[in-house]
Amino acid sequence: MNVGVLVSGSGTNLQALLDAEAAGALAPAQISIVISNNPAAPALARATAAGKPALAIDHRGLARPAFEELLIAALAGVELIVLAGFMRVLTPHFLSRFPGRVINTHPSLLPAFPGMDAPGQAISAGAKESGVTVHVVDATVDGGPILAQVAVPVTPGDTPATLHARIQHEEHVLLPRIVREIALGKIVLASPS
Repeated sequence: MNVGVLVSGSGTNLQALLDAEAAGALAPAQISIVISNNPAAPALARATAAGKPALAIDHRGLARPAFEELLIAALAGVELIVLAGFMRVLTPHFLSRFPGRVINTHPSLLPAFPGMDAPGQAISAGAKESGVTVHVVDATVDGGPILAQVAVPVTPGDTPATLHARIQHEEHVLLPRIVREIALGKIVLASPS
């Protein structure tokens, strides 16, 4: 199964996927392209270092439909799209081209704390636990069917950074596992209605 990974930043989730693939733990999935909307994203260097095609499609200065058309063209032949720290909301136009085949990882136990700074939201709300969710992307922000979650306790004295670091540890294990289970047919993605 050909996987396209969309990134915007440092690429730690991408690195977890690359490491899993190098260890044979992603098969039969294989990363066929990495695309960033941020030409300066360190994730692109990670992809290049792993021998993967890496492409920057700068969203700045482009209307959203034009940006998405460039993404769609670059993702030709991709069977699964993984949003790994991709900081752009995708529209129904894009999602309709890959129905039920776009997944995302989010640093909270959705539906709690969608959007930006989920660890900070959890701490501010006095939550006792947070975690990571891998879900199918739909037209809502951090919505869509949940595929898997792992809880992470919020401890006294946590900052958004310390909580996020613990969440990322779990995320880096969960995301490759879910991609592999999709590729193996153990998780069947249904088209969103």
